[in-house]
Amino acid sequence: MTAVPRPAPVLEGLTSEFYGFLGREELRFQRCASCREWRHPPRARCRSCGSEDWTWERSSGRGVVFSWTTVHQVVHPAFGEVPYAVLVVEMDEGVRMIGGLADLELAELRLDLPVVATFEPVDESLTLVRFRPGGDA
Repeated sequence: MTAVPRPAPVLEGLTSEFYGFLGREELRFQRCASCREWRHPPRARCRSCGSEDWTWERSSGRGVVFSWTTVHQVVHPAFGEVPYAVLVVEMDEGVRMIGGLADLELAELRLDLPVVATFEPVDESLTLVRFRPGGDA
């Protein structure tokens, strides 16, 4: 039986740059050079001041669980092991990011749980972020 490939993000433009950093095990977010606001997902203009002037800056990788959903039904054959959690993490920088759960039982998940980003290489062109307990968020 042939394994079904996982759906993957389209690696173009700013999305490609973001995932390029993940491939080097660096979590980086855009930061406005004018008002210094952090932003994610990547985009061309700052939502706070409208500036197009920004840089990629390294994240601490730490945050807290803001929310999550537990998937109980297989919705794609590449994600056959259920249940699993998809987290929304509020990062120390103030942005929210989605990622998978690592190194924790589902029953132990709780709001405001301090977590730290880890990197999961999928193949030579794609690395994803997962979150494990830890850090002093």
